[in-house]
Formats: sequence, structure tokens, C-alpha cells
Amino acid sequence: MYLITRTVYSVVIRQSKPVFVQRGLCRYRYLSGQENRLRPTDIRVSGIRSLHSVQSSVLQCSRLFIPVTRRFCVRLSYLCARNSVLLISKYSENLFSGVCWKHTNMPDAKPFVRLPKSVVPEHYELLLKPDLKTFLFEGKLKVKVQVKCATDKIVLNTLDLTYQKVEFIAENGGKHFPSDRVVSVEDETLTLLFPHPLACGKGELLFEYTGEINDKMKGFYRSKYVRKGRDGKSEQAFSAVTQLCATQARRMFPCWDEPAVKAQFSISLVAEAYLVALSNMPVVSQDPVADNPGMKLVKFDTTPIMSTYLVAVVVGEYDYVEDHSSDGVVVRVYTPIGKKEQGRFALEVATKVLPYYKEYFQIAYPLPKMDLIAIADFSAGAMENWGLVTYRETCLLVDPENTSAERKQWIALVVGHELAHQWFGNLVTMEWWTHLWLNEGYASFVEFLCVAHLFPEYDIWTQFVCDTYSRALELDWLKNSHPIEVPVGHPSEIDEIFDDISYNKGASVIRMLHKYIGDEDFRKGMNLYLTRHQYKNTFTEDLWTALEEASNKPVGAVMSTWTKQTGYPVVKVSSQQEGSARKICLTQEKFCADNNAPSNGTLWMVPITISTSRSPGEVVQSTVLETHSAELILSDVSSEDWVKVNPGTVGFYRTQYPSEMLAQFVPAVKDKSLPPLDRLGLLDDLFALVQAGQAPTVEVLKLMEAYQDEDNFTVWSSINSCLVRLSLLLSYTDYEDSFKAYGRKLMSKICCRLGWDRRENESHLDTLLRSLVIGRLAWFEDENVINQAKQRFADHVSGKALLPADLRSPVYKAVLSVGDEDTYNTMLRLYREADLHEEKDRISRALGAIRDESVLKKILQFAISDEVRSQDSVFVIISVAMTRRGRELAWDFIKENWKMLWDRYEGGFLLSRLVKYPTENFSSEERAQEVEQFFKEHPSPGTERTVQQCIESIRLNAEWLARDQDSIRAFLTSASQ
Repeated sequence: MYLITRTVYSVVIRQSKPVFVQRGLCRYRYLSGQENRLRPTDIRVSGIRSLHSVQSSVLQCSRLFIPVTRRFCVRLSYLCARNSVLLISKYSENLFSGVCWKHTNMPDAKPFVRLPKSVVPEHYELLLKPDLKTFLFEGKLKVKVQVKCATDKIVLNTLDLTYQKVEFIAENGGKHFPSDRVVSVEDETLTLLFPHPLACGKGELLFEYTGEINDKMKGFYRSKYVRKGRDGKSEQAFSAVTQLCATQARRMFPCWDEPAVKAQFSISLVAEAYLVALSNMPVVSQDPVADNPGMKLVKFDTTPIMSTYLVAVVVGEYDYVEDHSSDGVVVRVYTPIGKKEQGRFALEVATKVLPYYKEYFQIAYPLPKMDLIAIADFSAGAMENWGLVTYRETCLLVDPENTSAERKQWIALVVGHELAHQWFGNLVTMEWWTHLWLNEGYASFVEFLCVAHLFPEYDIWTQFVCDTYSRALELDWLKNSHPIEVPVGHPSEIDEIFDDISYNKGASVIRMLHKYIGDEDFRKGMNLYLTRHQYKNTFTEDLWTALEEASNKPVGAVMSTWTKQTGYPVVKVSSQQEGSARKICLTQEKFCADNNAPSNGTLWMVPITISTSRSPGEVVQSTVLETHSAELILSDVSSEDWVKVNPGTVGFYRTQYPSEMLAQFVPAVKDKSLPPLDRLGLLDDLFALVQAGQAPTVEVLKLMEAYQDEDNFTVWSSINSCLVRLSLLLSYTDYEDSFKAYGRKLMSKICCRLGWDRRENESHLDTLLRSLVIGRLAWFEDENVINQAKQRFADHVSGKALLPADLRSPVYKAVLSVGDEDTYNTMLRLYREADLHEEKDRISRALGAIRDESVLKKILQFAISDEVRSQDSVFVIISVAMTRRGRELAWDFIKENWKMLWDRYEGGFLLSRLVKYPTENFSSEERAQEVEQFFKEHPSPGTERTVQQCIESIRLNAEWLARDQDSIRAFLTSASQ
């Protein structure tokens, strides 16, 4: 690929003394030795003395056509090193357009400096003594360190810890006490200043300190549960658990809390004798405490070298089930007391996943045990701590009577995801959070590989397109999206990139790459990557290098266009019949939600595949679109045949057809000769074009009518997504009822085919589809569905007939949608009686379906009451925001209670979700300005990007409604006659 750079550069002269540059600049890592490659970094530029304007004679990149390859990157590094310069972008808009890093409309980032490497840890010996009555803990820490160069200070991370003793013991036994300790709350660092420089060599750093077992679901925190007391009555109790990702280990012990600073850990716990104590490694000894026989000292084996964010500790009351994988790993699933049988399904999955990954990666799981544990209070879904994976209860526990098929499938995926991290993330770790996608994108891809192998009946790769691929496309077309590799500096910025780009776009481009190079070469490349870098840290380029070596294809050149820039292309297709052949013209341009946004000539290297109606399931031609446009000839294609670009919906791009080519697909949609993934992709692409103003909404309403005889769950999931978006938009019109009538007609056939009751030998996907159809028809106020739901709900409440778990969520919402305060009280009773967290979730997340405003206000208060765990409150509020009036009430509630919500969720990704879902579906400029003004007056570090995305979405909704509301009205009026 060739490109024009349009960036203004500055040159800096190398010096030995480091100077730090804030994240707002686009920077490059070291240009000498093993780091002699062009790499994005978000931390520091080493050795800057001064800035000077670039002279034309130095490096006139802005006027050159540069072939962007790995060779180019190395050559540019060499030229810069030879001239003793480092390049820094002064203005990062369109930097290496088409390949590298893009400017986003984000507030200025906080200046941030990574820890100096003059002193680095080699081994942490950590003793913790948690007190679950006072919620305090005592810590003793001995860190074996290497002093790389003489220094009079040591800088490491700390947060919310109080130190009683700090001491350094040199290799010769000499003791050194710091003359001062400087704690920076803003930078979350502890600087130890010594009166004399510490000599090079080994040493030990000793700490005695105390901290809080907090209630923030981060660091070392407390999780509440209910147990039976000695008198047989229920009582509240607590366990102590950890969530140290991304930068929370510093809340539990002073450390070098950066993923690249790896070390070994020997952990010991002092706990009450009756409690279970767990950590990453197996127990090596467990003895009573000499002066307190009611306590025990538990020592764990030493870990492999690993990052601080993977350390895990749990102290509490748990049962467990145990098995061994076929390759000899001891696997346990820990559950709340009395619920160990609910861990059986996850145990079965985990014992099969480990040997599958061993065979796939050709590398054995390196630890002797694997524990999976259900935590009552947990902000994320799960966390991949090496050897001790923590989960929300709803992501691990299965009750055969009360767990839905959809939830079981989700649990299989989550277990597969977290265990993939044991190799990809734990064994080999990203160098910095800029490369988070190396962990999350890859694990999000491999979880589907694994589940497809274990549960072929799930047809999980078809579901991938609707659940993962489409969600990434929906976010990545915004101006305020970000590249897969997004510069990250201050810890407050990290949680916000745990989003659909890092996970879902990352997984989607890996899937595209997997298809491009083939499974065999992909597996070879993964083995090479993991073997070469095990127990080390990597950059994205290291992965591309391994896959290039395995496949002999230009992986780096192709994939850099997908990871280093925001967005993706739309491939516009046109055709011309030439006898028995078809000439296809392909043109790419950046696809933007705002059709008026300039594409700036951005290009991708787009893997193109094509199928035709002669062989619907086969790729008849493939190529890579490297330039703005290209032509190709398809032989033996008649004028009546359809031609499909991107069959299987593998390529991460949209496809736009002219009306005559689109019309040729309609018969194939109706008779289902077009494969399911292509029926899905066709509709999904057209709907995106509609939202962007590149096609009228009526066109997609007409296309959806061709799907009335559809029977595939995932295709219906895509249709449902379109209907939901239109429902949200048209709730701001006076013809919402006409749209609901359209929806009822569209879904009537599939509802009749499925019925309400599961058939003998029914497929897993039909079970999922029934729930989806009933839920959507209830939303469309289908009278028969609502009456049937009310009857079945009454039987469920009375105990006459238990509702199948798969039908509970749609039935609860259907009943609430026409319910009153009595209905709400009945649901509250069911919530309070439920013992399974999944059932509590189902009920609490259905409550917002009720229409009574006075009850909706009560639900919002219920959301922040002691009856709802903090991890779940956000989703109860979101449920209220799913209707027009509920959205207004939820937004008012958030504004009125912002301080409390901020204190509760500060620095976590739950806060971003709380901002996103209640606001992004507004549809007026006035609301956009209101949201913008509120967050200007209430700065919320960690949510800035989310706020900008929401404001952009609101304005896009307003434009869409203004553009198409009259034509939609006319179509719906005509359709109802």
C-alpha cells in the first residue's frame, strides 16, 4: 500500500536524561537496539532535550509516497537514529492516513509517566491478614529487586495504603531507610527518597502496611452474601476477594503495577480456620497460628513470572466440585455454600476446554490447578487471574430448573474466554494497555472456536456475526470511536477501552485474518508467537511477525490498516454483464455514521471474497482490495444470477449494492437459498446504510418483508436488532402504533410455527428463537401474546405450572408492560424469594417494562436500595430507560443522584454503561446539548469517550428522524391498508 502523510513533524535531539511527554501527542518508542521498530507508545519519549521545526532537508515525509511495510518502519527508524532524532507528531490528525493512528475528538488526556526502570522487582513475598469484621487488612511484603543503576529513589505504585515500616536491605546486608516517603494520590505512586544512592545489584525492599477491604468491587474488596447462623436464621456475612485488573493491585500491596513489569509471587494468607483461602497456586502448607488457634496460616506455591494484575486472593465460605482434565490438571469450581451442584456445567466445560487449548496451541497449561469461583459482588463478568478465575455468579452457576438455554450458552462462552487468557494474556502479556486488544480481542475470537468444538448444536459462529461482529461495526462508525490500538496513559483512561472495539472489533479482525491465512497457518503462527514470547510481553507487531512467518503472507501490512486507525470501509459494488461473464467494480471509502463526514482518503487492505447464486456456499473469487477501486471478471455468471460480496460476513466492512443488484437477492431471501450468514449480512449492511443516510428507511422496511418465512434464530436476531432501533427512534413520532402493527405482521408466521411450548427434540436455536419472538411481539403489544403471557404468569405465581426458564424474561416483561403497582409488588416478591442470582437479574432487568410513571420512579429508587447489589443497580436503571418516558425519568434520576453514583462507580466500566444506555437513544438536538452541558459541569474521568459517543449518537438520531419520518409515515400508512 502507498500513502501520503499529511502530518507536521517536530524533531528532538537525543539526550540521556529522560523528558516525559503527555499522551496527547502521538509518539514512537525507542529507536535503538531491540526496540528498533516503529511502535506506538503512550508513556514516554526517552531522551528529549528540545523541540525544533523539521527542516525540509531532514525528512520530507509529508511529500513522499511511502510504501508502508515492516521494512519501511525499520528503515524510518534507522534514518531517525542515524540523524539522532525522534519523530513526534505535533498534529496527529490523519497521521499516516490509511495506516496508523488517528486523532479523536477527545478532551486533553492527563499527563502520565510510566514508572522508572532503575529498580525492578523479581519476586514478591506477600503476607496478608484480612479482618472481615473491621474490613481492614494487614500486609507484610518483601520484594526482591534488581537495582539497575545507582539511584537515590525508588518509585512504585500505591493507592489507599498506610505504611508503618519501609526498609531497603542491600545485597551486602546493609540497611537503608528512606529519608522521605512521597505519596502522589493523583499519580498513584509512592516515591522512596534515600539519603545516599543505592548501589547497583540485588536487594530487598520490606514493607509493613495496612489497608481497607473496600466496598468498591476493585482492589482487595468485600463481597456480601447470606448464610445461616448458628440459630438457623439467615445472617449477612462477607468474603474478601480481589479484582486487580487493570491497575488495582496497588490497592492491595505496593508494587510495580504495570503489565510489562513481571515477577514471581509467593503469597500467604492468615484467615479464620473455617474459611476457604485461595490464591493463584496450590496450597503448600496450612498450619494453625501459634498464638491464635482459631486462625490458620496458608502458604501457596510460588507463581510463574507474571503481571501484578493477575494476582488473586479469595477468603470466604465456599463449596466446590472437582474433576481432572484429560491432561491431568486439577479443576475445581467453587460455589456459594449449598450450591456446588450448580457448578457442574462449568466444571464440565472447563475440563474439556483446557485440553482443547493445549492441542490447539500445542502448549500445555503451565499451572498444576485451575480454580473457577463464583463471587456474589463482581463488577465485570469474569477475570482471568492465572489459576484462579473469578466470575459473577450469573456467569458460572447453572440451575437445571431455573437457568435458560441462552444463559448456559453464555456461561460456556465466558469460561472459554477466560481460560483462553491463561495462554493469551497470562503466559504472553501485552506490553501496555494500548495493546489490550491482544488479550481481549483474541480471547473473544478463541472462545467461539472452543464453543463451536464443544457444542456444535449452538451454531455459534453464525451467532458471532450478530452478537460480536455487528456490535463492533455499530460503534466503530462513529467519529468518537477509537482504533483497536488506542493510546492509553493515566489509569483513569484504561477501563474505558474495555469496550466493543477492543473485544468485538478485535475478535472480528482476528476472524477475518484467520480466514485470510487459513486455520493451519493460523495455528502454526499462534504456537510460534506463544512459544517465542512465553512469560514475556509483546506488541501487536510481534503477533503479526509470527503469523507472517507461518503463512508467508503480508499479515502486518494488511492488519495494520485495521488496528491502527479508527473505523472501517464500505465497499461499493457495481456490475456490468459482458456476455456470459460479469464485470464487477469495487470501490472502497471510509464508512461514517454521519454521511457528510469527510473520509480523508483513508484506505484499508480489504480481503474481498465473492460468491454467486450458482454456488451460494462457495467462494468463487478472492482478492485484496489495496487501492481506492478495482475491477474483476466473474466467468459463467448470467444476468439473472445474484453476486454476493463478503459471503459468510467475514470481512469487517459494509457492502453497498445498487438497487438492481439488491433486488436480485430478494427471491433468494424468501426461499432461503441465500445462506443464513448472507441473509443476515445483507440486511445488516442495508440497515447501516439507512442509518447513515445513504439509503431510505423505507428500503429496509420493504426488504424485511421478504423475511416473513425466515426460520433461523440468528437471522431473526438481526431483524430484531433493526426493529429495536426503529422502535426507539419512532417512539418520538405520533405513528409508533403503526410501526408496532408492521412488526406484529412481520413476526406472525414465525410465532405460529414455534408456539409457546418446547417440542420434543427441539433444537437449541429454536428454543432461543421462541423467547426472542415472544418478547418482541409483547413489545409490539400483540394482544394474543400478552394474554397468554398473563395466564402463564398467573399459573407460575400460584405454583400451578412453573414457567420454563427460557420464557421467564419475555413473560415478565409482557406482564409488566400492561401491569400496575400490584404487578410490580408481585415481581418484587418473586425477586425477594429468588435464591438464584440469574432469576433476580431476570426480574430486576424486566421491571422497566412497566408504563406507570409513579411505579417507574419507585423502580429507580429500588435500583439504588440495599436490596440490589451495586453491580446490578446500573442495569435496573437501564431497564427503565428502554421506553421514551422511562428514558426521561432515568436521565433525570441520574442527574439528581450523580454524586452518589459517581462515588459508587468511580473509575469502573459500570459508570460508562450508566452514561451510555440511558442517553444514547434520545433523538433531539436539545437533548444532545443537555447531555453535553451536564458532563461539562460534572467532569467524569474515564467516561469522556463514552459521553462524546452518546452525544454523537443523539445527533445522528435527530438527523435520521428529520430525514425519513415523513416517508416512513407514508409507507406504514400504506402497509396498514
